[in-house]
Amino acid sequence: MTTTTTAPPVAAVTAAADKAHRGLSSPWASLFAIVLAVLWTLPTFGLLVTSFRPQRQIGSSGWWTALTDPQFTLANYEAVLSSTGRASLADYFINSFVITIPSVIIPVFLALLAAYVFAWVDFRGRSLLFVAVFALQIVPIQVTLIPLLRLYVDTDLAGSFWAIWLSHSIFALPLAIFLLHNFMREIPRELLEAARVDGAGHVQILFRVLLPLLTPALAAFGIFQFLWVWNDLLVALTFSGGTSERAPITVALANLAGTQGTAWHLLSAGAFVAIIVPVAVFLAMQRYFVRGLLAGGLKG
Repeated sequence: MTTTTTAPPVAAVTAAADKAHRGLSSPWASLFAIVLAVLWTLPTFGLLVTSFRPQRQIGSSGWWTALTDPQFTLANYEAVLSSTGRASLADYFINSFVITIPSVIIPVFLALLAAYVFAWVDFRGRSLLFVAVFALQIVPIQVTLIPLLRLYVDTDLAGSFWAIWLSHSIFALPLAIFLLHNFMREIPRELLEAARVDGAGHVQILFRVLLPLLTPALAAFGIFQFLWVWNDLLVALTFSGGTSERAPITVALANLAGTQGTAWHLLSAGAFVAIIVPVAVFLAMQRYFVRGLLAGGLKG
């Protein structure tokens, strides 16, 4: 006696897929997404309105009253950009660029080299070492601050930009190596073997063959690292010494909140000055970010 297994009809599978697609694109799903987006954006919109309201009105009424009695001013932004104690917010704004850009380039470059070695270079203990690097992701940043600070003091790097750059690079490397390694393992081995047949070495294979294919992954991690470093307060406050010469804009906002906790007109304006760059970067590079996140899970 034999049993035969019959596959479900193609029409039934197609109908089920169409039904699932209609469920995801139903008006109720769209309405839920719109409501969620509005609720998510409403506090930010309120903060934006507050940043343009006069100080007297902020203390006497809520931001929503500006919709019926609009009174706006640029004095809040003029005040927060002119001076925040010893330096203007514009100086801290420039420091954020000086800190963020190298803190993105250094880990991306080092992770690219390390990921290639872990993915395509055979050596003893490779798997064990890769697991060790991956396990470093679970180490809390707070645990490493004091040992790193002592190391920087001993090497005369404390309070310099190098201390901040190296710290951000150290904290970003495990995740960067892990992500780039997974992307490289998706690339067919035949492509590398063909390059070796043509006489290409490791450097040529990495930068001329693999690098163009890794652009989405590099862009995705670069955007993630940029947003992380720009919004960081703990690392910059610890290793910059809190000085205006090297502190980023997040430290300036923290000092502003500490010295003028009731000055909502300054805090709201300073917050929007700080988020201009990350919002612009994310909106401009959004398609690369999405492509980089999806590229590792798709094969074509």
